[in-house]
Amino acid sequence: MSGSSTGTKTDGRVERGNQTRRLVLGRTMDIASVEGLEGLSLGRISTELELSKSGVFALFGSKEELQLATVRAAVAVFADRVVAPLKELPPGARRVRALCRNWLAYSSERVFSGGCFFYAVSAEFDARTGPVHDAVAQARRDWIAYVEDALTEARSVGELDEDLDVEQFAFEVIALMEAANAQSVLFGDPGAYERAERGIAARLLSSATERGRGELDDPA
Repeated sequence: MSGSSTGTKTDGRVERGNQTRRLVLGRTMDIASVEGLEGLSLGRISTELELSKSGVFALFGSKEELQLATVRAAVAVFADRVVAPLKELPPGARRVRALCRNWLAYSSERVFSGGCFFYAVSAEFDARTGPVHDAVAQARRDWIAYVEDALTEARSVGELDEDLDVEQFAFEVIALMEAANAQSVLFGDPGAYERAERGIAARLLSSATERGRGELDDPA
């Protein structure tokens, strides 16, 4: 057998494995957003997706690794939907507003069936210990830090008040977004997102400088 044909077969197996992995994680993210990460199992996924259990086990090895891979996959989806669209926006008040709008859209458009994946699994693992708890906690720390960085940058370019308490502001706007997610999921109330956006807009305007208010008045 030639080296090229061996390489082709190997590449084919790798690609099939990658496709199976994407298929599995697409399903596990959705399940976890509704039922939690404890709702995942290698047997369940192999049955639902009509895959061999041995094949799924070969990809993930254990329930815990499946849970961790699901968290990592959800981080990538979140980054793609919430953070990536901001790349053309310069630091400032408009960027903060767009970041919050992207999060509200990510939740309201049900990128995951249960709303925000991280809101759901944080409630599930907040009082636990172990690698899955640590992965969920790190994802949330990264998100909070990203919001705080966006606010710090907006303050540094003169669009938010120089004495703004960034940690407090971030806490408040994240709380508004997560309250909208929770109320929408529990009550089927899409108006919760509009109320959250109004609250965030009011908080931004109250902390914006004259230059920042000018940016926020821009409908773009």
